[in-house]
Amino acid sequence: MIIAQFIDFTHDSSIINVMHALTLLVISLLVFALAYRFYAKFMITKILILDDKRPTPAHTFKDGRDYHPTNKFVLFGHHFAAISGAGPLVGPVLAAQFGFLPGFLWILIGAVLGGAVHDMVILFASVRTKGLSLTRLARKNISTTAGLITGIAILFIIVTALAGLALVVVNALSESSWATFTIAMTIPAALIVSLYMYKLRPGKIIEASLIGVVIVVAGVIFGEPLSKSSFGQYFLFSKPALSIILPIYGFIASILPVWLLLCPRDYLSSYMKIGTILFLVVGIFIVNPQIKMPAFTSFIHGGGPIIPGKVWPFVCITIACGAISGFHSLVASGTTPKMINRESDIRMIGFGAMLVEAVVSIMALIAATVLLPGDYFAINVPVSVFHSLGLNITQLPEIEKMTGELLAGGTGGAVSLAAGMSVILSSIPGMKHLMGYWYHFAIMFEALFILTTVDTGTRVARYIFEELIKLANPRGKGIKSLAGIALSGATISCLWGYLVYNGDISTIWPMFGVANQLLATLALLVGTLYILKQTKKWAYALTTFLPAIFMFVTTITAGILNITDNYLPKHDFQGNLNAALSAVMIALVVVIFFESLKKIYHTVC
Repeated sequence: MIIAQFIDFTHDSSIINVMHALTLLVISLLVFALAYRFYAKFMITKILILDDKRPTPAHTFKDGRDYHPTNKFVLFGHHFAAISGAGPLVGPVLAAQFGFLPGFLWILIGAVLGGAVHDMVILFASVRTKGLSLTRLARKNISTTAGLITGIAILFIIVTALAGLALVVVNALSESSWATFTIAMTIPAALIVSLYMYKLRPGKIIEASLIGVVIVVAGVIFGEPLSKSSFGQYFLFSKPALSIILPIYGFIASILPVWLLLCPRDYLSSYMKIGTILFLVVGIFIVNPQIKMPAFTSFIHGGGPIIPGKVWPFVCITIACGAISGFHSLVASGTTPKMINRESDIRMIGFGAMLVEAVVSIMALIAATVLLPGDYFAINVPVSVFHSLGLNITQLPEIEKMTGELLAGGTGGAVSLAAGMSVILSSIPGMKHLMGYWYHFAIMFEALFILTTVDTGTRVARYIFEELIKLANPRGKGIKSLAGIALSGATISCLWGYLVYNGDISTIWPMFGVANQLLATLALLVGTLYILKQTKKWAYALTTFLPAIFMFVTTITAGILNITDNYLPKHDFQGNLNAALSAVMIALVVVIFFESLKKIYHTVC
């Protein structure tokens, strides 16, 4: 019956108030369950062939610091928290401008055939090669030139990604003292938890977790009355101010000891994210809200007010991590392969974590599309632009009144996601009066995870920057002094901070999406060559090669359109800079692409 409703609805995209959120959710869960049961099993029994008798790097190189055998459930939590940033939360929300159907279909298809395969193959390849990074995997499987260019491309991509992620936080927190106070409370919560776990009572994880959760919840509860008092003015910042504060925070977090801030934030955020998504799933089953956005809008042909461009290729670029993400390859060839206890854990951690992230994307899409189209666009575009769309605001004034915030013009996706989540959760019987709390909880929930990605990403970018300096001067000792580390961290923070300060969501997010998907293309090509070398069967290599070709064509097309239709027509320095950065990234990937094709040809022939 649910499937029949879905099919009938898609015949007429003008019908509104027929499709229900529960329909989308059930279809998604069924598709992902079948994919994990059958496609993942095919991959691990026919292509990757997992072998628990083979010792993993966590055992052979165990050092108690980087290489350490870890329980698969604990490692799943780490891996999921590391790969889940703003993409699965904000990407589907922005892509909703095309209607609910394009984003829904891409999440299902992209996550199963692209994202989950991408993550698991790179994780497996890294585990089988002593935990090598993606750059070294490219060097080993493609060529020395490809390895060098991959390192440079990754640095470009991370800086662009950090700008896109930070911009979402800026748009979510600007002019909202309640949300900003709540986020500010997560920093002392992380510091207290880390000191408690590592210094005061080592090993008492449950006690430390309870303390951290209590502090975070207190920030939500007491943030509302404090924001209305004179004290609230100290947490009221404009977008330009936040665009300066966040890079400063990223710089500090990137040079502090990793156990002091990054680890406890990652730990607390994993509980928060999974718990919130599960609660939202329960809310959808209870409320079963109607999808208000049509299956397709007129913007599928281009000229959208949020993401200027046609549904293809931009729906794939906009959703980004929600379906496939190159950033995942950095995690899958970074910390995770060094902690895999046995190879059979790779299926759940590599393939499974990506499918869970896809569920998060479906939740975000539902939260955005339960809003009426007029209300959705009123939030996601500047007020001046909204007046030119000819749409009417319906429920937004009531939502603003109940949340206590001005939501119109809150571009970037985070505000509309929080509004949609608060509408769903407050519709649960007995929770109508808690919409304000649910809204600010959702804002905190989004920003907490994005900030975790921002500070972790800044540290990773700092490492890559230092590696490139070492490569440029092989005889040097590298950057080891505190002053050198601080300088490299400041350089990275200034680079992405500049993009945030001078950009907006219509320029930064498409560039982030292109950069992220270009990295996914590289990882899939590396995976293709690895499978070819291991199996000697071209048919098996198609599982990664076909997604690589699709992502290459899609991403290059989107990158060129960004340059010609989005950046250069602005006729200003920022537009020209974005165009130049995009051109450099495209050129680097094209070189690696043809290096890979040449290697594939020689391997097959």
